[in-house]
Amino acid sequence: MAIILFGSCSSKENGNKELLYWSSNNAAEIDFTSDKVAQWNADTSHIKMSFQPIPEGQSSEEVILAAVVGRTTPDIYANMWQGSVELFAKAGKLIALDTLEGFKEFILERCGQKTLVEITSNDGHIYQVPWKINPIITLYNKAMVSKLDLDGMPTTYSKYLAAGAKASQDQDNNGYIDQWIGYTEVKVIWYQRFFNFYPLYLAASHGGALVKNNKAAFNNEYAIEVFRFLQELYKNNYFSKEQSAGGQDRLFMEGDILTQWTGPWSISHLDKFKPAGFEYDFFPMQVPDNHEGPIYTYADPKNIVLFNTCTQPQEAWNFVKTLITKEGDKQFLEISGQLPRRQNIDKDAFFQDYFVKNPKAITFAKQANFVKGTDNCEVIVEVFDIISQEYEACVIYNKKTPEAAIADAAAAVNLLLGN
Repeated sequence: MAIILFGSCSSKENGNKELLYWSSNNAAEIDFTSDKVAQWNADTSHIKMSFQPIPEGQSSEEVILAAVVGRTTPDIYANMWQGSVELFAKAGKLIALDTLEGFKEFILERCGQKTLVEITSNDGHIYQVPWKINPIITLYNKAMVSKLDLDGMPTTYSKYLAAGAKASQDQDNNGYIDQWIGYTEVKVIWYQRFFNFYPLYLAASHGGALVKNNKAAFNNEYAIEVFRFLQELYKNNYFSKEQSAGGQDRLFMEGDILTQWTGPWSISHLDKFKPAGFEYDFFPMQVPDNHEGPIYTYADPKNIVLFNTCTQPQEAWNFVKTLITKEGDKQFLEISGQLPRRQNIDKDAFFQDYFVKNPKAITFAKQANFVKGTDNCEVIVEVFDIISQEYEACVIYNKKTPEAAIADAAAAVNLLLGN
């Protein structure tokens, strides 16, 4: 995906005394932001904040890109995918937030050193405010665990494959398998790897990189074994190759699928649509049998940025701070059900009443201590696209060995990166 970003001139006149904030179109986030903007504007000593959800378009990424090219960007944008930040930063379209008073100290206290390192760009500056995450973990149907007589949760590759063998034994009179150990989308689209390969890779590799020092860093035992694990699931018909178009949620609630890899948004969805008596819960991603230590996963992070069209960056940062204080984070959690990227949120007494009322969310809060976004690489979309092409050939259609597929993907990524 070749992207050319033109110019760096602001469409706003110097001295403009009003700031513009764009949020996502999510109803809960609109409610949260509307309240915060009203509170801010009630203090007349502040520069006035105008707020609107991001304009409609095919995707928020395309709308933002069009705004950058057209020089119509907002001052503040919340809901920037972390993987897009490096692209815009290298093009000179974002304000380096570490140059603003109090930024690094605030983020270090809220998020911790590990997150600070993750969001630091290759030029040493920071262009994004860590905001919210939706960790990807394993959802399971409690009744099916009993039905399949499993000895605990299938937490490792071998246990998961063994559970798959048990599930596939249940066939109808025509030999058709009508229950599965799990389902994950087979589409080659790059972002679908956030719900299978990538969280499994992070789990196996203790949060390892795909790209490091401008080179592919995933031609290793972890990526190979993830491909092998997933390949076995399809080869043995433990996973269906059919494109579900959303039907997996219905099959899961009907008791035909034991597990799914998903995020905390599933809680509200299941609680709204599940049949009477249906019980579910969550546990971490599967890992190699010899895995030791914590289990990482993909954070699915969305962050906040200031575009270089902003004429009052310090004041804009002062407003953003009000969104991510403890009080702001708790309000956002209560309204949206999405986790703020705040360290040790599972242990912080300030948030415990929320988790008492929402016990399913605590597994995600604990997982939040061991998450990663994407590497700071301006062509990370293309990296995932290359991996997806090899994923299809190896995992889905068994046309390549895992070793060959990962080696070919790494070679293509190195070529992309100019190596």
